[in-house]
Amino acid sequence: MKSTMTKLLCALVATGMVAAAHAADLKIGVAEALSGGAAQYGAAIKNGFQLAADEINAAGGINGNKLVLQVEDEQGKKEEAINVFKKLIFQDKVLMVFGPTLSNSAQAADPIAQAGKTVAFGTSNTADGITSIGDYIFRNSVTEADVLPETIKVATKHTGIKKVAVLYGNDDVFTKSGYDNFKKALADLKIPVTTTETFAKGDVDFKAQLTKIKASNPDAIVLSALIAEGAPIMVQARQLGINVPFIGGNGMNSVKVFDLAKGSSDGLWVGSPWSIENSTPANTKFIAAYKAKYNVAPDQFAAQAYDAMYIAAGAIKGVKLSGNLVADRKALRDALPKATHDGATGKFAFRQAMGKNGKPAGYDAQQSPIVSVTKGNKYVIEK
Repeated sequence: MKSTMTKLLCALVATGMVAAAHAADLKIGVAEALSGGAAQYGAAIKNGFQLAADEINAAGGINGNKLVLQVEDEQGKKEEAINVFKKLIFQDKVLMVFGPTLSNSAQAADPIAQAGKTVAFGTSNTADGITSIGDYIFRNSVTEADVLPETIKVATKHTGIKKVAVLYGNDDVFTKSGYDNFKKALADLKIPVTTTETFAKGDVDFKAQLTKIKASNPDAIVLSALIAEGAPIMVQARQLGINVPFIGGNGMNSVKVFDLAKGSSDGLWVGSPWSIENSTPANTKFIAAYKAKYNVAPDQFAAQAYDAMYIAAGAIKGVKLSGNLVADRKALRDALPKATHDGATGKFAFRQAMGKNGKPAGYDAQQSPIVSVTKGNKYVIEK
């Protein structure tokens, strides 16, 4: 006669519970700014990752394995991003790392991932040079170099801009890169610049710069800023009677602008592959799921994180994991460049970037931007 234990084991096999017990957790690192000024982006990014991971796990995980997010707050600071990357890669032994939030932090922390032969996947880093760090560096955030020229073209078409003033943060990799790309795009389009003014992260009074800008009589203000400074700049400009359009970069493309700039948020032009007004089935599903889970509307950064999790999951699904972390990390790196996805941000594929030595390096996003303008606390798509 079979023992009670043997009978129980047979029953477990029959119900599939023994097989389930052998399923492994897939530990994924998430390094985002959950405190400090960059938390305006980081909190939404974390939400996007969690929503996607929950959906994937509810549908059976990846080849029966459950996604487990190891989340760390890198505070939007370079030093913290480095520390968090070291912890996730060498101590927590994650399969890959998403983040960090800011390009400034990515420039500092991504070399840690490259040296540790672990994929670092940015979802909000758009400055030049990030993916030139190495072949383990990926991002699905479209670069400023790809987006800004199209934003300026569409804004000019609709507003008849002839000349602009430029205002940018001069102490941040992202805002300086935005300035460089704005400057090139304006020169290519033969749009004169009336004056160029700068500010630093943490500044709160921009009236001196804006007074000079007003005196130069531009048709628009080109603004490369993170939203913590960008929103107050819009408020103070309107207070000084500057009512021309703003043309912003990736850092200004957030629904937070409606809260932070209050009644001064109209007339901001931005470009991104994602818009809350884009009514594709995948985006409509994402927006509804995000609102249901978090009781707030998503932004571009939440959408890019959500899609990034699905992009990575698709690549992981095609990898035969061995349990050897070094081999599994390399196998994922080899599979990820071929990953494609059609999600909230539209059709996506990677394209290889070149390193500073002229050799192939990491991977950038290959997507077309959507240009929108703020009107009445909404982003309205323009073509």
